[in-house]
Amino acid sequence: MKLPFSSLFASASKSRFQTAHMTFARSGMGQSVSRTGDFLKRQLWVWPILAFICLSIIGFLVRGAIESTIRENVKSGLETLLHVETAMLENWYAVQIAHVQSIAKTSAIRQLSLQLINPSMDSSPSTSKGSETALNVAQLQASLQREIAPFLESHDSEGYFICDRDRKILAASNDELIGMKEVQQFESFLSRAFEGEPVVSKPIESVTRFRGEDGIYRTGVPVMYAAAPLLDENLRIAGALALRIFPEKEFCRILSLGQIGKSGETYAFDRNGLMLSNSRFERELILLGILPDISNTRSILQLLVRDPGGDMTQGFRPTKRRVDMPMTRMIASATAGNAGSDVTGYNGYRGQLNVGAWTWLEKYNVGVAAEMDHAEAFRPLTILSRVFWGLFSLLVAASLAIFVFTLILSRMQRKARKAAIEAQELGQYKLEKELGKGAMGVVYKGYHAMMRRPTAIKLLNVESMNETAIARFEHEVQITSQLNHPNTIAIYDYGRTPEGLFYYAMEYLDGIDLQSLVDQYGPQPEARVIQILLQICGSLYEAHAQGLVHRDIKPANIMLNRRGGEPDVIKVLDFGLVKQVDSNAKGVSGEGGLAGTPLYLSPEAIQSPSLVDACSDLYAVGAVGYYLITGKTVFEANSIIDLLQKHVTEPAIPPSRRVHIQITREFEDALLSCLEKSRAKRPQTARDLALLLRRCKPAQPWTIQDAESWWSNHERRFAATGASPATSHTSPLVNAPMERASTTDSNPSAASKAPTDRTETGFDQTIVHPPRTPD
Repeated sequence: MKLPFSSLFASASKSRFQTAHMTFARSGMGQSVSRTGDFLKRQLWVWPILAFICLSIIGFLVRGAIESTIRENVKSGLETLLHVETAMLENWYAVQIAHVQSIAKTSAIRQLSLQLINPSMDSSPSTSKGSETALNVAQLQASLQREIAPFLESHDSEGYFICDRDRKILAASNDELIGMKEVQQFESFLSRAFEGEPVVSKPIESVTRFRGEDGIYRTGVPVMYAAAPLLDENLRIAGALALRIFPEKEFCRILSLGQIGKSGETYAFDRNGLMLSNSRFERELILLGILPDISNTRSILQLLVRDPGGDMTQGFRPTKRRVDMPMTRMIASATAGNAGSDVTGYNGYRGQLNVGAWTWLEKYNVGVAAEMDHAEAFRPLTILSRVFWGLFSLLVAASLAIFVFTLILSRMQRKARKAAIEAQELGQYKLEKELGKGAMGVVYKGYHAMMRRPTAIKLLNVESMNETAIARFEHEVQITSQLNHPNTIAIYDYGRTPEGLFYYAMEYLDGIDLQSLVDQYGPQPEARVIQILLQICGSLYEAHAQGLVHRDIKPANIMLNRRGGEPDVIKVLDFGLVKQVDSNAKGVSGEGGLAGTPLYLSPEAIQSPSLVDACSDLYAVGAVGYYLITGKTVFEANSIIDLLQKHVTEPAIPPSRRVHIQITREFEDALLSCLEKSRAKRPQTARDLALLLRRCKPAQPWTIQDAESWWSNHERRFAATGASPATSHTSPLVNAPMERASTTDSNPSAASKAPTDRTETGFDQTIVHPPRTPD
């Protein structure tokens, strides 16, 4: 088995031995990726869930990107509209200022205005009425009316007035204004005119009566004034000229051009949030009770732009007066002198959610806003969201359907596999009984349907099948089937059933493994051990000659059998960890990592797992012989680290010093030569070791009669007691006397303990079981 703890051992040990290079495949991340891949290949139902998650993430990211793009487009559109409207207004303001300045500088109008302001002033000789030296006030007003009239008509102005520095109106197109002094509505723009700055006022309510569209004269009509200073001969400000403009003719018309879509509008407002132009929703505002329901009602100078606290278009009715409501977010920002935009949404003057852009024109003391309903501005996003959620719902439904289908299919496959096993048929093989279960495999006793030959059939656990297990399974079969030595387990067949069960059929053995042999009967006679080791050497010599290293020689992987009338026939099992020495490719199970059983690992298998060779197997053979003759392992320790360190640094204690039996010097030397730390000092081939073993002359021989007697006695005892040498705690796989399947599942720990990722305290078997690794 693979033991991925070489780096741990190297860091903990203070010895100087070398650690193997840590590749990505052996790293924690690499193993996690590999296990994840195996899991996904095995659990098909996960794919719909992964697809759902991936598509959901992609959908949300795409929706977020589109939403961000739409927001930027809405913001850019509102700011562009605001910029165009503001530019048009500023151009209109400039025209009005230029117009009033040109009139104020006209010689005749200026002279007449100065005479009105200072009646004692002599008339100029250049005046058009030079025959008269003095004019009374009425004549001067009439003359001004005649001089200004053409200018008013050419620029569509509605009237004028002239006042002195005391703000007293001396002449006007509307007689009601003449004589008025310090009119409050005029103070804001007249004060700037008397400072020498031509100005256009914001819309204000008229103080005199004007005839409306209904023919009724009324005051409070919205008007604007363009004012400029009047200079005397010394270029001092003597008075002011103001031209009256009706804002609904041009000012409001310019702003009305910003009515885009069904809810977009552009309007002007003052510092109090009073609307200075017309709303496009005046009829709706009347129905909502925001504007009075009287004839010729206009929102200009009547509507306070306030936040009612709820959407009045959806039935909300405020409990506060309009004047007590807070300004909308847009008005509050603009009147503070800020320009900005908001596409996340804020409450408008109807309480609906708006998006907008705004600015404040300090020179003209007005603000301008471009707004539209949030719902209309983001209608494409709403449509996209509906489409997205519709597709998302379909995706959920499809994923659930695929998920259910894969579960049903997986369940049917499992049922088909179990049904095949319950039917006790596996291709051409009939199953008789289960011999045991291992970490990843189940072993059955069976026979070929036609040849009737007893067979051990191993198949992968249907609940634990994955690509790694299958690859390991195939590797073990392919490698073992190349070996023909009589002491190597024979592979008969390999295949996959239509239900997807992987299996192979192999030689059925009715013996006992060496681990169980020593556990139940103690140390074995020297002569018998030599015969066992000679047969092991024969099997390994063939494998080594083909460039194969077993890498997991241990007592549990060697069966002692009675075959063909011959007792004590050895069979070497479990070539699942075999490695091709002359191949650059790493073994399926090894992958360059630490592999084998710690109790029987050679020093180089610990230090450089990728460099093991035939001498490494011979080290394990020596350790197996040591165990057979003494009943004890070569080294004993309290932890894996200590055990591995002893294999690398501590010489083996001679067997004769650990047991009170006679061991020949030649046999002890042969075992110790296998356990040398340096490979150069060990036998170089299995045949070399066999030659050393044949030179041994044990004091008490082990004849064929001895072997026959041993097998006969134990078989009779087993028949009488119902016990079996294979039913001890070390061999839970076997359910019949003297029957043991030739399989990796002969590893007692692999069968009796679940293959979890843990370390066991005993060292008589493979210590570390990697998760989900084939047994």
